Amino acid sequence: MSVISNHMPTAELQALDAAHHMHPFTSNEALANKGARVITRADGVYLTDSDGNRILDGMAGLWCVNIGYGRTEMADAAARQMKELPYYNTFFMTTHVPAIALAQEVAKLAPADMNQIFFASSGSEANDTNIRLVRTYWAQKGKPGKSHIISRKNAYHGSSVGSGSLGGMTYMHEQGGMPIPGIHHINQPDWWSEGGDMTPEEFGVACAKELEAKILELGEDKVAAFIAEPVQGAGGVIVPPETYWPEIQRICDEYEILLIADEVICGFGRLGAWFGSEVMGIKPHIMTIAKGLSSGYQPIGGSIVCDEVAEVIGQTEFNHGYTYSGHPVAAAVALENLRIMQEENLIEHVRTAAAPALKAGLETLADHPLVGEVSIKGMMASLALTPHKDSRAKFASERGTIGTICRDRAFANNLVMRHVGDRMVVSPPLIIQQEDIDALVERAGKALDEAYSEVKSKGLLKAAS
Repeated sequence: MSVISNHMPTAELQALDAAHHMHPFTSNEALANKGARVITRADGVYLTDSDGNRILDGMAGLWCVNIGYGRTEMADAAARQMKELPYYNTFFMTTHVPAIALAQEVAKLAPADMNQIFFASSGSEANDTNIRLVRTYWAQKGKPGKSHIISRKNAYHGSSVGSGSLGGMTYMHEQGGMPIPGIHHINQPDWWSEGGDMTPEEFGVACAKELEAKILELGEDKVAAFIAEPVQGAGGVIVPPETYWPEIQRICDEYEILLIADEVICGFGRLGAWFGSEVMGIKPHIMTIAKGLSSGYQPIGGSIVCDEVAEVIGQTEFNHGYTYSGHPVAAAVALENLRIMQEENLIEHVRTAAAPALKAGLETLADHPLVGEVSIKGMMASLALTPHKDSRAKFASERGTIGTICRDRAFANNLVMRHVGDRMVVSPPLIIQQEDIDALVERAGKALDEAYSEVKSKGLLKAAS
């Protein structure tokens, strides 16, 4: 594969970036003063920056590069499709072969009663679609008042106005007039941070029952759906207690609430199955997909819709869609991604090799003085940082202060390890091998050591009162 090895010096690239490029989820003024990291190429599980540093990508891009970087098959698939049909829309009673083929393949992988896919270009778009889907469904059923949607605090479902409202990130809601009307949030199932004196099992049931309480508060005839990630990703890899999802399922079934499983991160192998719903025992009506659908090689997402909901929606003209719904190049690349995953048995690799190795490696860090909990499900993991393990205490400093220090030390040791508040998160490409996992754990441990020293020297190793 050819790469562009000649480029302007890093400082010049950073200056141009600061002059013209607005970054997401960033203080662009602060970034301009610091200078963005410039990534120039990638291969396998490693990135290379403009200064030649080789960086282990412990986050698979943004939870998405499941098959790893540098797959020439993906470039070839895109080139073939661009030459044959670079674009056409799926409006006006029209379709094309890549969209047909991808919808069929996704339906094969999905649960048996989920056979219809509405394509989008991202998870944000797909969750906006879901708002329209569930409200249209109930209106078609003669219950237009059944329009409210319940989600969870600290959940992430995208950053558009609709999907950002579904999410429960308060710092997002502070900008842009979110949440929109009709969206409500209950507490997240984060036992380590919020469980108090309850056992994880007790806490899981108590958290789930908040859904029932919110339904009764709003009125069963007003609630359209509940949306949740099988495992909360951007919220810090929050793995719910085993008692949580069975109770959620019971409540949704009892009160006739549509259940939306946001599989944008958990789907396509990250939990050791095609969908996180399989692992967590969820029976959703709609599943949101994106990220691992194409391993990030092309922007594509969608909603997998159960037969009953699709049939009801199909009885009317659904006045919704996107210019790039089912984009032929994105669909062709996603198809190639799924072919690679199946031919290389990546699900089996995650289940029997990569996930157990990652778990074993990261659990060696549980004794570190800065680590309070190691939480792992499949190829998603987080390390909760704390000044006092036994009490599961939070830091006295502003949330994220310690996490930022640890993240910066990880970057300094050529490891992409994300921080969510004061949790450190890893979610590497699914193709990762033992030697790379060993390197990830070693670099994470070194980052923790260096962060601990810095935190102590700055007098930040204090618990909140």
